Amino acid sequence: MSVQEDYRRGRHSVTRLVVHLVFTTKYRGKVFDGYILGQLREAFESACEKLDCRILEFDGEEDHVHLLVEYPPKLSISVLVNNLKSTSSRRVRLLNTHLPNLSKSAALWSRSYFACSAGGATIETLKAYVQSQKTPD
Repeated sequence: MSVQEDYRRGRHSVTRLVVHLVFTTKYRGKVFDGYILGQLREAFESACEKLDCRILEFDGEEDHVHLLVEYPPKLSISVLVNNLKSTSSRRVRLLNTHLPNLSKSAALWSRSYFACSAGGATIETLKAYVQSQKTPD
């Protein structure tokens, strides 16, 4: 895939929005193994398909997961996170009734999350580029 194909083209915009997300289990319970991480990947991919997103990378450990997601400009990060968490929690709980309840609500995920914008250039590179765009005298 060329660099040009990585961009999302709309009627009036060209975008490449990527976010790095980290979700932790409720109370950092160590409940994930390779099998469950595979189920989570499938659940996240299903949710992303419905939201017109794409998972670029995914992996995790016993108590948290990392996702790198490309998403459309109309979608807010909070809506993306809520959809990913709810879809994956339902699926994993349905397929793994043996998992311990980490809370009274049987929630899989902590309510909190980490989100950071991700791009091909560093902030310093972007600052230098913007500063170089001075109007000629």
